[in-house]
Amino acid sequence: MSSVKVNGIDIQSTKEKIMDFSLVLLGSFLLAVASAYFIVPHDVLTGGCAGIAVIVTKVTGISTELLINGLTISLFLIGCVFLGRDFAIKTVTSSIAYPIFNTLLSQTNVYIDVDPVVASIYTGVLLGAGVGIVFRTGASTGGTDIPPLIIHKFTHIPLHTLVLLVDALTVGAGFIVFGIEKVLVGLISVYISAVVIDKTMLMGGQQSKAIYIISEHYEKIMEEIHNKLERGSTILTATGGYTKQERPVIYVVISQKQYPELNRLLAHLDPQAFVVVSDATEVHGLGFTYDD
Repeated sequence: MSSVKVNGIDIQSTKEKIMDFSLVLLGSFLLAVASAYFIVPHDVLTGGCAGIAVIVTKVTGISTELLINGLTISLFLIGCVFLGRDFAIKTVTSSIAYPIFNTLLSQTNVYIDVDPVVASIYTGVLLGAGVGIVFRTGASTGGTDIPPLIIHKFTHIPLHTLVLLVDALTVGAGFIVFGIEKVLVGLISVYISAVVIDKTMLMGGQQSKAIYIISEHYEKIMEEIHNKLERGSTILTATGGYTKQERPVIYVVISQKQYPELNRLLAHLDPQAFVVVSDATEVHGLGFTYDD
């Protein structure tokens, strides 16, 4: 579970710990749904233990359920040996919950009859959501994330490179066993999963605009921002690369719905103002996550 410490003291409340535990269970359940209802029945080639199990089952005939559960638990134990106590604490819940959920769902004998491409799409969505939810708690889903973590610890090769290598080896093995069509369909799930993980990690953040304004009328603009938009601002000092002159830069963060109003203010006060706008995916603090 995620844990916040100040001066070595754990300040995470019991409610937060229960919430994190519940989220890990939910994430693990979504992973199991993806595995039991889409990956295994439709032989979707994707990352993780389920993707490897689909390939091995095709070659050996061993039960995919048994392979997924065995790989998950075995990799967890290997991770405990090489990565230590902190890893074990953060990964134990998902490494136990996922095999249990997978076993229970596999025994329901539910078959969702859909096109392989549709199965790949839903695999990506469910895997991405499950992994993203678990990551939000600071925990790990274990599984095939563990070999890259171990290699990274001893070689310091970039972690994302190692993860990509593991996925590439899985896809390569899938090509040998299933052929190019299955690989291409499986890559859909890999891409969608990566996108959904990113979106899930940012879910709940305050969508806002971060804006830099350069204007000779900066004082009047700031006054209007404070009074009309009721937002604070920060003055930054910048030096022109060509003119070598110092100029004040207004930095302000506003909600998305306030952006048109700010545009109107700028058009009225200084149409020649130089404005740079970027998306702020998550903002915390006065006026955003709490009020005065």
